[in-house]
Amino acid sequence: MKFEVMRDSLLEGLNDVMKAVSSKTTVPILTGLKLEVSQKGLYITGSDSDITIQTYIPTEKNGEQIIKVTEAGSIVLQARVFNEIVRKLPTNDVEIEVTNQFQTHIRSGKSEFNLIGLDASEYPLLPQIEEDRQFFIASDLLKSIIRETVFAVSTSESRPVLTGVNWQVKEGELHCVATDSHRLAKRKTALKDLPQEEYSVVIPGKSLNELNKILEETSSEVAIVMTQQQILFKTGDVLFYSRLLEGNYPDTSRLIPNEYKTTILVNGKSLLQAIDRASLLAREERNNVVRFSTLGQGFVEVSSNSPEIGNVEEQIQAESIDGEELKLSFSAKYMMDALKAIDGQDVKILFSGAMRPFVLKSVHDDSILQLILPVRTY
Repeated sequence: MKFEVMRDSLLEGLNDVMKAVSSKTTVPILTGLKLEVSQKGLYITGSDSDITIQTYIPTEKNGEQIIKVTEAGSIVLQARVFNEIVRKLPTNDVEIEVTNQFQTHIRSGKSEFNLIGLDASEYPLLPQIEEDRQFFIASDLLKSIIRETVFAVSTSESRPVLTGVNWQVKEGELHCVATDSHRLAKRKTALKDLPQEEYSVVIPGKSLNELNKILEETSSEVAIVMTQQQILFKTGDVLFYSRLLEGNYPDTSRLIPNEYKTTILVNGKSLLQAIDRASLLAREERNNVVRFSTLGQGFVEVSSNSPEIGNVEEQIQAESIDGEELKLSFSAKYMMDALKAIDGQDVKILFSGAMRPFVLKSVHDDSILQLILPVRTY
C-alpha cells in the first residue's frame, strides 16, 4: 500500500473518526484506525463497538487532486499516535507506505515516522444495514432536535434504556423523548417521506452527542436508516453508525398532566437569568434547589436560601398569570436546561399542583415540551 495525501484533508477526516475511538475498549484492535485506500479514495474507520464512524476522502475534489494512489491496500494504525503525528507534520504533503510485516512509513518534508501497523482483515466489518427504512432530516434541524432532548437522558446505568433518547415514527411525525424519571424533554417533528410503519428505537445519548459534533449548521440533508440493532446517519462523506439500546422505553405520555390549575406566561430569557442568579445561593449544593411562587399583580418570585451563605429573592413581571396561587421548588439546573432548550422564547408554564409535574412550552412553537418534577421543600 502506498499513497500521497493532503495533510489538511486527512486531518479533517481524522477529526470525525477519532470521536468513535475509545482507549477503554476491551477489543485491542479498536484502539486503532482502519485506513483503506483504492483508486477511488481513502476510507478511514474508527469504532468503540457502540459507535462506528467512517469517513471518505475522494482522490479528487473540485478539480483538485487530494490523493495520489500508487498501490491500493489497507492497514490499522494506533489512533492516538497516528492522529498526533499527522497533526504535527511539517508540510501539507504526506506520503504513507506500508511494507513487509505491516511496517508503516509516514513521510512529510524532512520528517519520517515508522509505525508498526496491524492486519486490517482483523478489524470488525461495518454493520450490515438494509436501507428500506430511510428518511431525511436537514442537518441544522437534526442538531436542534438533539440539543432539545439529549440533556434529559439519565446518567445512571441502573436503567440503561433511560440513558438514551426514544425516537418514535408515528402518524407522519418523528417523536423524540428523553427522561431520567425526574424530568422529561420531548420534541415532535413532521417529516416528509417517513416510512409508513410505526416503530420505536432508543439511541444512546452519548452517540447523539458525538453525532452533534459532526453535523454542520446547514440545511443539507442527513439520511437516517433504522434497523433493530443499529441506526445509521449519512452526512456528506461521513457514515455514523450507532448501536441501539435494548429494552422497552417507558410510556411517557402518562407522565404529562391533562389538567392544569395555574398557567404562567413569562419571558424565557428573563426567567433563565433570574434562576441562574438564584442558583448561586441555592440551599442544597447537590440538588441546587430554587423556590418559585406567584405574588399577585402579575409578578412571580424566584428565591433561594443557604443558611451558611445568605439568601436571594428576585421578582419578575409575568405577561400573564391565570389560576390558583402557587408555591413550589425545583432543581435550578433542570429548569435552566429546559429553558435553554426552548431557547429564550416566551414560555408558557403549566402547573397542576405543588407536587405534580409541571410543563414548559414555547408560546410560539408547540413542537417542544419540557416536563420537570418539583422538589419537596415547603
